[in-house]
Amino acid sequence: MTDTFSTKAKYILVMMVVAYAFSLAIRMIWVYQFHGQEQFMWNGQLMINTNDGYYFASAAQKWLEDTLQHNPQVKGVYYTAAITLAAFVTKYLSFSLDTVILYMPAVISSLVVVPIILIGRLFNMTSVGFFAALLGSVAWSYYNRTMVGYYDTDMFSAMAPMFILYFLLATIKSEKPVYALFAALSVLIYPFLYDHGQAIVYSMGVLYMAYMVVFHRKDPFTYSSILLVSLGLMEVNIWLQLVLIFAVFAAMKKNMLKKNVSMYAAFGGVLIFLYTGHVFGLILGKVMLYIDRGVDESGGLHYYQVIQTVREAGKIPFSVMGDRISGSVVGVLVALVGYILLVVRQKEFILALPLIGIGVFSLWGGLRFTVYAVPVAAIGAVYLFYAMASYLEHRAARVGLIGAMTAAMLYPNITHIIDYKVPTVFNNEEVTALDKLSKMGSDKDYVIAWWDYGYPIWYYGDKNTLIDGGKHEQDNFIVSEILTTDSPLEAARLARVAVETYVGSGYKKVADTLFKNKQPDQIDPNAYLEKLRYDDMQMPEATRNVYLYLPYRMMGIFPTVSVFSNLDLNTGHEYQRAFFYSTSRYQENGGVINLGEGIAADMRSGKVRIGQRETALRAFYRVDMLKSGQVKSNYQLIDMNGGLTLVYMASYGQFLLLDDKMLNSTFIQMFVFNNYDDKLFEPVISDPWVRVFKLKI
Repeated sequence: MTDTFSTKAKYILVMMVVAYAFSLAIRMIWVYQFHGQEQFMWNGQLMINTNDGYYFASAAQKWLEDTLQHNPQVKGVYYTAAITLAAFVTKYLSFSLDTVILYMPAVISSLVVVPIILIGRLFNMTSVGFFAALLGSVAWSYYNRTMVGYYDTDMFSAMAPMFILYFLLATIKSEKPVYALFAALSVLIYPFLYDHGQAIVYSMGVLYMAYMVVFHRKDPFTYSSILLVSLGLMEVNIWLQLVLIFAVFAAMKKNMLKKNVSMYAAFGGVLIFLYTGHVFGLILGKVMLYIDRGVDESGGLHYYQVIQTVREAGKIPFSVMGDRISGSVVGVLVALVGYILLVVRQKEFILALPLIGIGVFSLWGGLRFTVYAVPVAAIGAVYLFYAMASYLEHRAARVGLIGAMTAAMLYPNITHIIDYKVPTVFNNEEVTALDKLSKMGSDKDYVIAWWDYGYPIWYYGDKNTLIDGGKHEQDNFIVSEILTTDSPLEAARLARVAVETYVGSGYKKVADTLFKNKQPDQIDPNAYLEKLRYDDMQMPEATRNVYLYLPYRMMGIFPTVSVFSNLDLNTGHEYQRAFFYSTSRYQENGGVINLGEGIAADMRSGKVRIGQRETALRAFYRVDMLKSGQVKSNYQLIDMNGGLTLVYMASYGQFLLLDDKMLNSTFIQMFVFNNYDDKLFEPVISDPWVRVFKLKI
């Protein structure tokens, strides 16, 4: 018996190692494609490819290198497992932090194969577990959010819930206290691994409790296990939770919990869990967050909501959901049918419904939700193959059929991976500029930049920002106004006022503080901004340096940046949107420049055609950036009454077609034309990728 068990254990271990190696090997394709390309390297290492990764990296860096000590947004090293693991591996092993954050996502996320294989083994379907592990570990959405370089808590997003699912299923199948203990501990530590998915774990926990009561209500073990799981789910002191969990586990091992006692205790534990976790409110709030989009009208001033501009939070068609979860529409249909069949035959799998359900919810909530469904969908798909293969007589034929069908499912996913050549967040030249910035001033200084660039500025520039990937609500208005105003004085003054207000208020939201939002003496933002433009007003004392960060890469999102200040905060009414079009794909023929998307500029007639509409061009600029970082521009007036200006950025091979509002904005004037008020700004970095100006007031 021992030898048989040992043989089976070795067999399972070999499958785990093979599946894990497969997952890692597939993720190394991206490294092979990009390694050695200098524009993607820094300090001899490939850089990461997700902005949010620099948030966690900055926290590890703060602990390791004593940087960013004055940044209120940078959490401690023990804030989440992604930070703790990176910091400790860097400190105690011979790896650089850049190397650790590059490869950690692949190393951690590939562990998803372990619970998938164990679940297959639990139901005597080891082959299902193995082939599902191959598919689930590299399927489209899971790969995208756990690839090499995608340093984020997403590395735990599906892996951790699958371990929880395994322990819950094992508790049902075995009725052993040790599995209930592991289930309780796994849900307890889950927020430390991935706090964004708490609603999913709550749903799984509630389903487990309901399942046990419906199908095992006469069994005393049912209520003891419910008590253990509810203790793990509670939002109370973690040390108290641990003491209670192990106390209940010890009592279960010694059969000290009688049925009536455990029933009442379980009922009380569930009530405390539901109350402390605000379970139903949390789940409903998560749903509404991704369904309700528009202007924030919670009272007081009206701000443009960020979620409207986040692509991965927008509605997606069924075809995209299918691709993201299983690699194709056919694949996801196979997975859903397989999952339904699995629940019919093995009703315990109803516990995986929240994971499948959140994947389907992506149709309304956005593609970010597809990742949770990937492993369960893989199990569902392979189970359908398993059911079909069961009609074959020979085991080798059955395994061969499952393997062939799994390979067919793998094909579109691996094809996607080969084609998914996502670049690093920044290139070498941009990081070089930030490295120069890190040597200026101190880590008390602030950089005014759009929130997309906040975290990299922390990590490479050792500077603070007003908005970033996690703090980008009302203060988006402030930064957008600075970048889009046509008044250099307003831009400079607002930058100074915003930073000093932020620091002086104890890091409260600048817009709400400045405009006294929702207070009896709330002021009119429009009148305040007018004062900044024209009045001889008293400015706050400058306590630190303030820099304006203007990157070339913002050209692509500048229209989006502008919408956050393009509304009346008093009413929420959006002004007429400015016109801005940028392209580097154009064709010139006989004096007509075809800019694409139905837009063409006829330089002979001085007209520009946009779809079916034709309007006059006011002017044409040719702008050349010199090696010194200076700009040479040639101006040609075409029609004083024209409404649009055409700008040719010769050094970039790029055309801009824009109206006066965009032409005269801070960003366009200072980055494209290097046109700035030297009484207000001092250029400190000028290169083709980035311009950085230091505030002089």
